Amino acid sequence: QLQLVESGGGSVQPGGSLRLSCAASGFTLDTYAVGWFRQAPGKEREGVSCISVSDGSTYYADSVKGRFTISRDNAKNTVYLQMNSLKPEDTAVYYCAADPISGIDPRLILQRLLGMVDNWGQGTRVTVSS
Repeated sequence: QLQLVESGGGSVQPGGSLRLSCAASGFTLDTYAVGWFRQAPGKEREGVSCISVSDGSTYYADSVKGRFTISRDNAKNTVYLQMNSLKPEDTAVYYCAADPISGIDPRLILQRLLGMVDNWGQGTRVTVSS
């Protein structure tokens, strides 16, 4: 069974850090582009970051650029999202999704995944509050 499981969320104060994990089972994640998404209460799901498979290029939404870093650990079949300098507006449930497509801009992969995925995982909740 192909599955992605998100973990690493929690409650932190503004300015704090968290590292989210997206672990794959049933398939090899290093042959997929991986995107991170989030959905805040009352808002639509939005793309946060993506790492491509072809050249490892990355994309970050403007709201997280300079604070979040996406990376892979192929040995662990996991993609991470390191989140620093967290703000209250980062509060959301975070999800990951994977796409075997290669050779296109990771920003476009995020858009593609948003339109394609209809069975999201449980996600991991991030709460930033003082």
